[in-house]
Amino acid sequence: MQEMTPTDVRKSLRDEVAVFVRDDVPRQLVLDMDAEKVTYPREFIEAAARRGLLGLRFPEEHGGRGMGWTEEVVALEEVGVLGMSLTCLYSLVSIVGEALQVFGSEEQKRRWLKPALEGKLTVAEALTEPRGGSDFFGATTTAIPDGDSYILNGQKRFVVGAEGADYFLVYAKTQPDAPSRESISALIVERGPGVEVHHVYGLMGTRGGGAGRIKFRDVRVPRENLIGREHGGSEVFYQMMIPERMTSAAGALGLARAALEIAARYSDRRRAFGEKIRSFEGVSFKVADSITLLDASRALVETTARAIDAGDDAARLRRLVSEAKKFATDATWEIINHAMQIMGGIGYTNVYPIERLLRDARLAMIWTGTNEIMNLVIQHEYYRELGIPSAGRDVEADAPQADQEEEKVYE
Repeated sequence: MQEMTPTDVRKSLRDEVAVFVRDDVPRQLVLDMDAEKVTYPREFIEAAARRGLLGLRFPEEHGGRGMGWTEEVVALEEVGVLGMSLTCLYSLVSIVGEALQVFGSEEQKRRWLKPALEGKLTVAEALTEPRGGSDFFGATTTAIPDGDSYILNGQKRFVVGAEGADYFLVYAKTQPDAPSRESISALIVERGPGVEVHHVYGLMGTRGGGAGRIKFRDVRVPRENLIGREHGGSEVFYQMMIPERMTSAAGALGLARAALEIAARYSDRRRAFGEKIRSFEGVSFKVADSITLLDASRALVETTARAIDAGDDAARLRRLVSEAKKFATDATWEIINHAMQIMGGIGYTNVYPIERLLRDARLAMIWTGTNEIMNLVIQHEYYRELGIPSAGRDVEADAPQADQEEEKVYE
């Protein structure tokens, strides 16, 4: 048989995931999750696992497909049409799996990664704390060494999947008196005694994913559950920002695409003043703007995915990943707002899913680092790049009086 090209592989995967989204995810599940009649849809994870669609990037021996980010973002966009909650739950295997794949031992991969990809164990990431938010290194949860274990105390909140996860990736201070970036470790904490999950949040959107608060009360965590090196949690955290932000960016594309398709079809059917409303510039230009934003977002996400797969410079990846997350989620918010405006009053009702998509999309600009934090990372890494000598042209010299150094006053 002729080997499939990368483009063919991605198209085949897109079709495969589209069939899963169409056939294996009941409409009632989506509705019940938004109505908060469901707190954790474990059956969704199990259905994805049966089709071999979890953790596509991970090696086949661990249950993945050995694909790259260029393929995973295709799958994430297709899942994204279901809304942010199911997309997040789908992504968690990739997010937590990243820590295990990059920093875990073979025994840890066998024990936790493979069962997660098989849908036998479900996962969540316990990152945010009540006083923390974007200040990750201000964490106060502690894991104090005690013989062959750690004693874990503290709490995390906004943990998506808290209600249903079998184990959690938890960041905690293992050396409280050390500088913040040298004090945190990453641990796998299994649900059990002392792990108290409280489902407390009435969310605006992204409902039904079991988001909750977790309190750890004298939880004994074996040292063998340490991911990476002790006090090396910052290394895990920085690596984890790739899947955290890429899954947000790629999943948002699905929300945007769904809203745009609904609004565009509506504009081709709805008539006013004797004409289809798509004939009015006020409508058609919003469609054009939305198409452009969606294509630009997808291009940036795919460019970033290729850079990750190619093993690009870590600092450049931080910038690109932050750009992709910021631009895609901002664009998604704008596209869905355009869709609602095109549809008018009916778009503001639950006759169409636009209002649900809008509520879901708002969170994407906050979680995994707010888009303001993304701006900080983007400009910081760009200024750093400006300081690196380049073999390129000195464009500053391309001015008639470029040699007038006395005119170049900086202080």
